[in-house]
Amino acid sequence: MTTDTIAEAPRLSDAQIAEVMELLKGSDSVELKLTVPTTAHRATIRGLPLDPVEAQPRQVFFFDTPELALNDAGIVVRARRIQGGRGDTVVKLRPVVPADLPPEVRKSPSFNVEVDVIPGGFVCSASFKGKSTGLEIREAVAGDAPLRKLFSKDQRAFFAAHAPAGIEIDALVPLGPIFVLKATFELDIASTRAGLARRAVAEMWLYPGGERILELSTKCRPSEAFQIGAETRAHLVGLGVPISAGQQTKTRAAMEFFRSELAACETTDQGA
Repeated sequence: MTTDTIAEAPRLSDAQIAEVMELLKGSDSVELKLTVPTTAHRATIRGLPLDPVEAQPRQVFFFDTPELALNDAGIVVRARRIQGGRGDTVVKLRPVVPADLPPEVRKSPSFNVEVDVIPGGFVCSASFKGKSTGLEIREAVAGDAPLRKLFSKDQRAFFAAHAPAGIEIDALVPLGPIFVLKATFELDIASTRAGLARRAVAEMWLYPGGERILELSTKCRPSEAFQIGAETRAHLVGLGVPISAGQQTKTRAAMEFFRSELAACETTDQGA
């Protein structure tokens, strides 16, 4: 790849950069993300310093109404089963303006404001995270335990403050699972060579409908976002990883699939 390839790749406009800089002032972290075109999955995995056999399997469940009212309101409720019996949960709101969030909420160590940046775009989100176990998630998904038990008191309060009126956590339906393989590797960029390890993540999401998304990502502090972003971009291009405008986020792809699936089920029920 040449510098011409880097120049042709999608970039934020001057107005977008100004908006991102304002969001960074009130954010806790930044995640730089890139989805790789399906045609380049094999070459990308082969070219990265990772061992696919060591990838960690995960199961991801989303929770929403049959009409996906939460998704339409910018709310994500998710649980994740992780190899080894662990699990975690999140209630996420996006987009947000950090300055508009209540100070008392921001004091929680489980609360995080993050700017996600992809080639040509970005979004700022607020997340309340929680811990669970794989068994507890499995029981809640199966209907053997109330869904609200998966989430902490703070997560439930955050949900109640932002969910559309009349929607309760226990009334949500599970969507999934989506099978995920996660592997980590180190980026060979300037900060890494200076002795600061820069961990990156490769996640392959395998959707029930057969679609696959390969996402590469790395996290950094807001103060170093532009430097790490430029170094990471150049490094990945140098490895032959395509950086295109056709970015598809994992959650959006999931919700598009579930929306189609739910619509198909409704049509079948009406025809019965």
